[in-house]
Amino acid sequence: MLHNPNASTVAFNPQQDHGWERTGPGPFDLALGFLRRRYLVIGITTALALIASVAVLKIVPPTYSADVKIMLGNAKPPMLQPQPVQDDTPPLDIESQIEILKSKSVAMAVISKLNLADDPDFGGKAGRLHSALDAIRRLVSSAPESNGSPMDDLLEEFQRRMNAFRIGTSSVVEVDFSASDPQRAAMIANAIVKEYFDQQLKAEANEQRTVTAWLHDRLQELGNDATAAERAVNELKSRHNIVSADGRFMDQQQVTELTNRLVAARTHTASLMTRLSRFDEMLATSNADTPIDSLAAVSDFSPTELSGNLNPPDGLSLSNSNSTQIINSLRQQYLESAKREYEYAAKYGNDHLAVVNIRAAMKSIRQAILDEVRRLADVAKHDYAEARQQQQEVEKQLAQAVARSQDTRAAEISIRELETSAKGYRTLYDTFLQRYMGSVQQGSFPITKARVISAATPPKKKSKPKSIIVLAIGLLGGLAFGGGLGLLRELRDRSFRTTNQVEDRLRLPCLSVVPLLKHGEVNRITSRTAADGVNKTAAESSERLVSRGSGTCWAASAMPSSRFAESIRSLKVALDQDPNRTSRKVFGLTSALPNEGKSVIAASLAQSIAGSGKRVIVVDCDLRNPSLTASLAPDAGTGIADVVSGARQLEDTIWTDAVTRLHFLPGKGAARRDTCDILANDEMRKLFERLRETYDYVIVDLPPLAPVVDARAISGMLDSFVLVVEWGRTPAEVVEHALNTAPNVYDALLGVVLNKTDMKALSRYANQFGDYYNHDYYARYGSVMAE
Repeated sequence: MLHNPNASTVAFNPQQDHGWERTGPGPFDLALGFLRRRYLVIGITTALALIASVAVLKIVPPTYSADVKIMLGNAKPPMLQPQPVQDDTPPLDIESQIEILKSKSVAMAVISKLNLADDPDFGGKAGRLHSALDAIRRLVSSAPESNGSPMDDLLEEFQRRMNAFRIGTSSVVEVDFSASDPQRAAMIANAIVKEYFDQQLKAEANEQRTVTAWLHDRLQELGNDATAAERAVNELKSRHNIVSADGRFMDQQQVTELTNRLVAARTHTASLMTRLSRFDEMLATSNADTPIDSLAAVSDFSPTELSGNLNPPDGLSLSNSNSTQIINSLRQQYLESAKREYEYAAKYGNDHLAVVNIRAAMKSIRQAILDEVRRLADVAKHDYAEARQQQQEVEKQLAQAVARSQDTRAAEISIRELETSAKGYRTLYDTFLQRYMGSVQQGSFPITKARVISAATPPKKKSKPKSIIVLAIGLLGGLAFGGGLGLLRELRDRSFRTTNQVEDRLRLPCLSVVPLLKHGEVNRITSRTAADGVNKTAAESSERLVSRGSGTCWAASAMPSSRFAESIRSLKVALDQDPNRTSRKVFGLTSALPNEGKSVIAASLAQSIAGSGKRVIVVDCDLRNPSLTASLAPDAGTGIADVVSGARQLEDTIWTDAVTRLHFLPGKGAARRDTCDILANDEMRKLFERLRETYDYVIVDLPPLAPVVDARAISGMLDSFVLVVEWGRTPAEVVEHALNTAPNVYDALLGVVLNKTDMKALSRYANQFGDYYNHDYYARYGSVMAE
């Protein structure tokens, strides 16, 4: 708050708690109140914006936009891509293709083919409106003025009207072009896409020719390299007598085969030696008398061993015999003879001739078996010797093959390297040949990687300016700008508009809301009343009569049924209902600034009191600017200063109203520089004591608080004060400062009068009670709107 450090008493404190709380309006009420107060600014601004929008729609020529939809990434027919080389082609970059569509080369080609340089729509022969719009754009834009050629300007205008964008995440691209003629817009849009296709075909054809030529040259190089490498391999093989089969060198194959034969020969030789050892062991322990069971042990040999069929390796042979059948037959004969010998011996006895003959035959059979065994042993010895010889032959051949392989090993390494190189060259040659054939096939059937899915047609509706959008922008812009202006005025408004503001900010009750008077109507009414109300005897009386001319000072008595008079009566009732009314008779009316209407309020309040039959006097203490004296007693030559100084008697300076018997003490008789000393004089205090004894009410018109100190000088002589604040004009900070510098006045204040109030506007500020200020409520009780 504002605080005066020189004040001896408690200064005005706007935060002081006087014991009441008030619930403020909610957000909706605040917004509604703001609209009610600032609707005129918002409405005018919005109307102007809508008028400007309509003017734009009328002035700006219509623009039509035609669009073409193309699908990018259209693959070539499969019959043109039999080679896998084309499968690794990266997917088409849609954003890059859009930039190609927007490129300068496409635009220049379309401009040239359609001869757009001579088209008035493109600035070649632009009209006045087009030139004016360009000038406005140059003025608004911060960019420097272009110094380019006319073709550059035409190209810039073309690219400004053309747009290409991807539709969502699909492979479809939409190409738009705007022109004043719908037919022209569709034709140019289709021409852009056609030129894009043509340039794509040309680019692909040039690229294909370049690739084909390079592949052709590369094929020749690779063919020569592959032939040279293969020729080198053959020459090296011929030089070293190296023969290969199935991808392997012949000497290596021979070493492998001989190694396998040697392993088989050694295995076979070991098997034959084992068989020979068993025959030798059997013959060493057998003779003619050996039992048949011992000789028959040869049957333990496998048929393969007895027959000599031991699967010899290639090049080895074994003796074949029917030894197994012979031995088995002899053994069978021997067993049958032994059976007969047993039967005959049991029947005829051991010495019988038949038994003896049978035994002799059995011995012959044993001898025959023994001879057969010896023959088998000789065969086994022969087979072993032959297998041993063949094994040694294989070992000799293997040694010779290993020696030859070691001699050609270095040459074989070189041959392998040359063969690998020749194979690589040949593989590359085949691959490039495949690419070359595919390139030739593609070049023979050119096709773009895009296709038109929707060609441009002349649009039926204009694309710009959009009437709805322009009007909506105008409406919203006007509302926003008007709301901003209204809010700015709202924030800059520091004055008092409602009783709540007065009570909340000053912590003082608002005693009355006095409406603003219309001076023309008031002067007409008051002049008529003054002419009719003068007493016939007044002209003959010697009393000094108050002037009843036209003016706002007599509005309360001239219009007793008006809202102005009602507000003055409200102030009188507030004074009468003061709890200390009996001890308070002297009331000072002051304001923070001049011209707030305190003098009119003082005169009107005195008239209302006088009309009730009370004795009342109005004292004009505004000695520096005695406006009340100028209205009520313009011919007065003496006044309060003369009474205080003793130059005149009180009775000789008082003026009287002939109708209401209102007394008035003019503010005359003092120089401007002496007003403070006169008001603070002890004689002034005595004067007010005398007036307090003589009158029921003493209404004092005081100077304003802020400009001069006169009100503070006389504050100790008055009982109470009423502060008059002009509605919607006096800043709240000024009022607070004035009260802060006059603590004695603030402590004795009964309340505030909100003067010169625009009652219609007040209803827009008092959100909760705005309707109560409506004229209809007062008309029911005979009150009239004279203000």
